[in-house]
Amino acid sequence: MFEDSTFASASRIHTRSPRFAAGSLVLQTAMLAVLILIPYLYPSALPRKLLTIALTAPPVQPAEPVVEPQHAVASSTRSEFIDDTLRLPPRIPTGIPPVVDTAPPSPISSDAFAGSGPVGLPIGPAIPNPTQRVRPAKPTGPLYVSEGVAAGQLIVPIQPHYPAIAQQARIQGTVVVSAIIGTDGHIASLRVLSGPPLLIQASVDAIRQARYRPWTLNGQPVEVETTINVVFNLGG
Repeated sequence: MFEDSTFASASRIHTRSPRFAAGSLVLQTAMLAVLILIPYLYPSALPRKLLTIALTAPPVQPAEPVVEPQHAVASSTRSEFIDDTLRLPPRIPTGIPPVVDTAPPSPISSDAFAGSGPVGLPIGPAIPNPTQRVRPAKPTGPLYVSEGVAAGQLIVPIQPHYPAIAQQARIQGTVVVSAIIGTDGHIASLRVLSGPPLLIQASVDAIRQARYRPWTLNGQPVEVETTINVVFNLGG
């Protein structure tokens, strides 16, 4: 067109046909569509740097707390008692109000201390309770005393007879006997602990003939247990 307007073309330049323009438009549109669809059909064709970009979501803004307006509860000063009758309160109380007793104390009647009736208090000196005598418990068994203490209570001493067979055999020694002395001072029972056999019977017979003064505990006669040693000596 520029050439036609400036120079004399002599009708050598011809304009393109409409079919050519339409075909060129279709071809360009198809190429543009292919360029757009290639990333969706072949993602691997895209650069790897673009595929590894991390997408971060914007931070979530915290919600502002909703502050409810506090309504002041008007305290009701109106009494719930009208004509000595309990009325329904206008609101439910949230706490227990302190009760202040301003009434004067009631006078105490002197009859309360007169001692009359089951609730009266006695006036005058208190009557002391009679003292109870504590009786000591009786011992469950005989009391043990040493041989020296028991020997001091002897009335009839122990005088054993030396057996002739033991003298001929030249046997001497000590017979140890555990004896229980009864409340009357006599030997109640005895048990031989040790000693030569030929001297035991003579020792037992001599102990049974002994007599003791009775032992008392809190004014009551009691049995005692002691150990008795009977010594046999050939030298007298």
